[in-house]
Order: sequence, then C-alpha cells, then structure tokens
Amino acid sequence: MAMSHAYVYADVAVVGADDGGEPRTWSGAQRPPRLLLTLLGDYWWQRTESLPSAALVALLAEFGVSDSAARAALSRLTRNKLLMTSRSGRRTFVQLSDRAAQILDEGARHIFSFGRVSQPWDGTWSLLAFSIPEHNRAVRDALRKQLRWLGFAPLYDGLWLAPRDQVSEVVALLKDLDITTATTFRATAVPGAGPDGLPQRAWDLDDLRARYEEFIEFAERLHGRALAGRMSPVEALVARTRLMDEWRAFPALDPDLPAELLPPAWPRAAARDLFIATYDLLGPLAAHRVRQIIARYSRDLATRTAHHGSELTTTAVDEIPADGVPADR
Repeated sequence: MAMSHAYVYADVAVVGADDGGEPRTWSGAQRPPRLLLTLLGDYWWQRTESLPSAALVALLAEFGVSDSAARAALSRLTRNKLLMTSRSGRRTFVQLSDRAAQILDEGARHIFSFGRVSQPWDGTWSLLAFSIPEHNRAVRDALRKQLRWLGFAPLYDGLWLAPRDQVSEVVALLKDLDITTATTFRATAVPGAGPDGLPQRAWDLDDLRARYEEFIEFAERLHGRALAGRMSPVEALVARTRLMDEWRAFPALDPDLPAELLPPAWPRAAARDLFIATYDLLGPLAAHRVRQIIARYSRDLATRTAHHGSELTTTAVDEIPADGVPADR
C-alpha cells in the first residue's frame, strides 16, 4: 500500500547528530540504518548498481558512525530485505532492494510535495473511531503512526480526524493491518462549538508554529553560509542530510490544514520555500563529497554518483580528474 510504504520511509530514514544551538536534538548517529537509507535516497536514487559495503561504511563515518555500528546497520537492512548483498572475491557489495527503492520513491514524492499547494476545502472532515485491545498494542501503535503520516490527529481517545477526504487511504490501512474494530466516516462540524471544541484543536498549532520558526532560523543560517561559499563538501553533506531530516518531520506534525482553519501569517510556506532553496543549493557540494568517498573503492561507481533536487530530477556529479581521486576538502 502506497502510504504505508511512505510511512516506512519516514520511520526508517530519520537521521542526525546533535550540534549545539540547532533545532531540537539531532541523533542520527545513533540510527545508522535510517541514516544510510537517507543517504542512498539522496545520492544513489533510482540506481541499480551495487556499491562496495566498505564505501557505505566510510560514508556513515562522516556522521560519526563507527565501523561496527555501520556494519550492523548493513546487516539489519539486509535482514529487513531493504538491501541485497553479493560478493566478488573478498569484497562485499550492497544493492537497494526493489522494496527499498519503492519506499524511497514514494517517501521522496510525499516529502517534496508537502505544502506545495493549498488545496480548496469543502468543510468536511475524515474521521476514524477505533477500539484496539491492549494485547494488540503493536498494531495499535502502527495504526497511530501511519494515521499521523496521513495527517490525522486524535481529537479524543479513539477518535482521529483529518481535514481532507482520506477515507479510502484509511480503509486500505485498516485492511493492511487487519483491523476490524474501527469505523470511518465523513462529517462536518456543527456551528456554535466553543473554542475548546473546534476540530482543529486536535493539533497543537502554537507548538507547530514554533517548530516552523525554529526550522526557518536554522535553514537561513545554512543558506547564508552556502551562498557565501563558507562550506566544505564534508559540511555540505552533513548539513543537507540534517536539513532533510528536519523538514521530513513536518508531514507527520502538520496536517496541512486548510487556510481558513489556520492562524494568520502561518509560516509553512516560508519554511518550505527555504527548505527547497537550501536543499537544492547544497546538492552539488554534498554529492561531490559522496563521490570522493566512493572513489576510494571504485572510480567507475563514483562517476555515477548523482543528487536529485526538490523536483526529483537527478544531476550527475562532475567528473573525477584524470590525475587521481580528488582531495577530501
């Protein structure tokens, strides 16, 4: 199911490493499997060639991941059928599985389209009421996570809602999770409810605004440094990965409420514009660093390194000089 895959991408690929003074805690170095899928999605997107596992271990080292943790991440992703391994002599090679490629594609399209256009609203809400017993906690948790990815939030215990027509996605999700004790329907709010009874109270819009403003401040600093040419390829790679991580959180936090339900001067559009501009600006320099790392193990594969921008079109990295592997900085 498409949205189920999209949630898997969000869940698998959250990355980071704490950097004082920046938004919230960035702890990707503690989640090497997620970090690795993020990097493959950004710089090996829609490629079918296998990469040396040693190159991926070296790539993760850029984020402070130890060799042992990196190899454990490769093993975990292989067990989960997101990576496939092969051997050539004494070397191990790694390739994205078809399932992983689909997850990355669907996740990327969802992330980059989020907030692009404000859709007209007919005033009707999608609602889901469910009751799942405690012994099925894992299923209940999975349902809640994927409902958030779809833009739902809990209005009350066991009653979730979203402002768009997403009944078909919910029905498919319930079927996928084999949940039968649930009812989904479409409804409008009756006028006259007090402020605490408004459906949009299901979301903490004050906290969401603060997160957007924090992201804008962070991204503005990155954008300014990149424009001034004050970033090395190493810094660009880490910064772009973090930028993706910070933005990726918003589709699960922000239900993309219609304009008429939002407070004035809502910052989502400004945050998205800055994310797109900075992500695209950092792409060539970050991909150059990835190419440098892969070139240590295969010059041919290094030349195939590419980066995609926000429009999901890939751009090849510049050629490796004939006199050898380029300097790391």
